[in-house]
Amino acid sequence: MRIILLGPPGAGKGTQAVRLVERLGIPQLSTGDMLRAAVAAGTPIGVKAKAVMDSGALVSDDIVVGIIADRIEEPDAKNGFILDGFPRTVAQAEAFDAMLAEKGLKLDSVIEFKVNETELVDRIVKRAKETEARGEPVRKDDNPDVFKTRLEAYRTQTAPLSAYYAGKGALRTVDGMQPIDEVTEAIHGILGR
Repeated sequence: MRIILLGPPGAGKGTQAVRLVERLGIPQLSTGDMLRAAVAAGTPIGVKAKAVMDSGALVSDDIVVGIIADRIEEPDAKNGFILDGFPRTVAQAEAFDAMLAEKGLKLDSVIEFKVNETELVDRIVKRAKETEARGEPVRKDDNPDVFKTRLEAYRTQTAPLSAYYAGKGALRTVDGMQPIDEVTEAIHGILGR
C-alpha cells in the first residue's frame, strides 16, 4: 500500500504512521531522513541536495521527488510506504504523481486528519506541560506561538492538497480529535485492513 497522511502539525499523523508501519510492514518515509541519508551515501541526487543545503537554500521539489524516487526502489518499500510530511504543496504532489506514473505505480490512499485547530493548540500546550512535568525537554515546536506559525504555514501551503487529492478521488478523512485507538480503527476501516 502506498499511503499519504495529511493534516496539520500535532494532528497525530506520526503516531498513526508508527501504528501503520507495525500493522502493514511497510516503511514510513521521512523526507528529512531521506535527504540526510542520500547526502551521507553520496548518491547523485544526494550530492545535488548537499550543495543546495550547504548554501542555506531550500531543496527544490525536483530534488526531493528524486530522493523519494530512489528511496521507494529499496527492497523494504517494494510493498508500499507511508508518507507523512510530503507532499507539502500541490506542485510537489503533481511532481510526485508524475514520478509514480513513470514507475507504473499509484497511491492507494490519501488520509487527511480533520482537527479543530483551537483544541489542537490546547492539546499541544498540554503535551508541553506534561513533558516539562516529567523533566524532559519540551519540543521547540510545542511552543504555542511557534505552533500557531506552523499551523498558518500548513493552512496556506499544504491545506490545498485536500482539494487536489479529492479531485482525484483519493482523499479520505478521519476525525483526528478522537482518541488515538479510534483514529487507528478509522484508518484501518479506510484501508480495509
